[in-house]
Amino acid sequence: MQRRKIAVVGAGNVGAATAHLAALRNLGDIVLVDVVKGLAEGKALDIRQSAGVFPFAADVTGTADWEAIADSDVVFITAGVPRKPGMSRDDLVGRNTEIVRSVAGHVARLCPRAFVIVVCNPLDAMTYAAAKVTGFDKCKVAGMAGVLDSARFASFIARELHVDVGDVQGVLMGGHGDDMVPLPRYTCVAGVPVTELIAPDRLAALVDRTRKGGIEIVNLLGYSAYYAPAAGAVKMAEAVVFNQRRLMSCCAWCRGEYGIKDAFVGVPVILGSQGVEKVVVLDLTAAEREELRISAAHVQELVVQVDKLLA
Repeated sequence: MQRRKIAVVGAGNVGAATAHLAALRNLGDIVLVDVVKGLAEGKALDIRQSAGVFPFAADVTGTADWEAIADSDVVFITAGVPRKPGMSRDDLVGRNTEIVRSVAGHVARLCPRAFVIVVCNPLDAMTYAAAKVTGFDKCKVAGMAGVLDSARFASFIARELHVDVGDVQGVLMGGHGDDMVPLPRYTCVAGVPVTELIAPDRLAALVDRTRKGGIEIVNLLGYSAYYAPAAGAVKMAEAVVFNQRRLMSCCAWCRGEYGIKDAFVGVPVILGSQGVEKVVVLDLTAAEREELRISAAHVQELVVQVDKLLA
């Protein structure tokens, strides 16, 4: 049986972490590509040698040759300029739109049947750009954000309650930015609503920290996070590659759900072999709907900029 092929575009911190984790999770053979000659080759060699410690079956190669990604089943787009202290995700829209335009053009030509996972920022706008340039069915393109933001929310809750983080299921919606919409009403610990376990003021503080989770790391490191984003992206790919039909939050195309028409934004979806198989519609309160409307409107403002750049 032919092995699956996984392309990771961009061999920076996020790309390399994604490639390593994808190999460890047995997604398939990995092709790591970067325009900087030697970067992908060196990181692929390092990853491949790590199998001598923690074995995996995947072949991992690195290259600057786009032709090597041909016929990939999943493509991770991690290439892009990362945030630095003092920058918002929105500040990256100009440069990263040009990068995504180039990458998506190669993906459309070489991997017409691939499921595309966008990881670079501003996430929702770059997911839109990738879908527009590839021309792929919208169910075959998604952005990694909700998985990451949910993981951050779950991590903060677990530390607050001193419980196993695996028992925490966090739910978030909206754009991947400071106006994202964590949903404590739908967040639980082993089935118990978190609203019954954490006082309102403390819960509000955790929600605020989640919204600012990315910049907290940027301010500490001087550059963007990469371990957790890579884990979120690989979790999405697992659901598609192994047809797990998992319910998770990610940046997906909405066709009127939640009042959001023809836009990519963070919503709970079912991911399986066909890509985004369904957007799950939750019963939101009026306040939650308004927060989501504001977040989605911000995403649309960035999309207007992307459309002008791609024109």
